[in-house]
Amino acid sequence: MTAYVIAEAQLTGDPQEVAAYSAQLVSTLEPHGGRYLVRGAPSQILEGESQAFTGVIEFPSAEAARRWYDSPAYRAIAPLRVRNTRGRILVFDGVAAEPDPA
Repeated sequence: MTAYVIAEAQLTGDPQEVAAYSAQLVSTLEPHGGRYLVRGAPSQILEGESQAFTGVIEFPSAEAARRWYDSPAYRAIAPLRVRNTRGRILVFDGVAAEPDPA
């Protein structure tokens, strides 16, 4: 089942390190079937508070998302994000497709 990683982050440190993290991130997603659906796009807050940055990444499964997160390639760049942002990363299973009634 398709899964989605949602990342919310607020810059608290060096923007150059965060830019270096962002530049390398896509290459860590591809081996696990991940692809960005939303990456830092401007948002309209309808309710509540929001972090400064939101990203949504689609994976073939929650297991694939976890393999990406635990991969040596991602773990190598994660400290750039961790020491320069505050936020959270969540993974959700998608909704199963309804059968075609035809």
